[in-house]
Amino acid sequence: MKVTIITVCYNSAETISDTISSIASQQYRNKEHIIVDGESKDKTVDIIKYAPSVTRYISEPDKGIYDAMNKGIKLATGDIIGLLNADDFYADDTVLTQVAETFGDPTVQACYADLVYVDKNDTSRVLRYWKSRPFRAGLFKHGWMPAHPTFFVRREAYEQWGNFNLDFPRQADFELTMRFLEIHRIKSVYIPRIWVKMRIGGASNNSIKGIIKGNLEAYRACKLHNLAVGPFFIVRKVLSRIPQFFSKPEFK
Repeated sequence: MKVTIITVCYNSAETISDTISSIASQQYRNKEHIIVDGESKDKTVDIIKYAPSVTRYISEPDKGIYDAMNKGIKLATGDIIGLLNADDFYADDTVLTQVAETFGDPTVQACYADLVYVDKNDTSRVLRYWKSRPFRAGLFKHGWMPAHPTFFVRREAYEQWGNFNLDFPRQADFELTMRFLEIHRIKSVYIPRIWVKMRIGGASNNSIKGIIKGNLEAYRACKLHNLAVGPFFIVRKVLSRIPQFFSKPEFK
């Protein structure tokens, strides 16, 4: 079983080496690493091209992060597809082994785990803990979603149910995971372990304005799929994140 990891990046010279090394050091060997660069202006491509563990890369303009992810999915040859951004890295070298073991059950179509946000300069300092839970019907209309960098899916699910919807430039991951889990009810497994460390400051949570825009998109995604969300959806979604700042992770 081959696992494809897709990394999208733009001007990521400061962090891309950590992401590449994290994937290269995984104990699971049957993997490929595809990098989709948005035609970076710094030294990102120079770092990528000399990394022997990178299976394939392209560097060209794109229409945003989710357009780049769609390009990576198109290039993927693995049975299982995961995405790891250029600011992120795996918590340890057994993550892909755990993923492969989970997909040893042929009925499983997706799996996901927990994530911690870390300080961009001191990655040993945990600032926020995204502890997930097993999926049950109705969670998405309350603003829940799995931590997307921990979300692995069989390639056939993308082929059957589609890629990222570019009408949601900030919340296409929310819409896609909702489409797969809530609408099409693919079988998923939650692994209660920390799989990913994410440097703080993603595109959808780097400002109050960005948070508002992202939550409005999430509301619109629910409406697109005819989920019964009320006027307090956005407030509930924001409040659901508050415990992440106070929970203490246990690394296993």
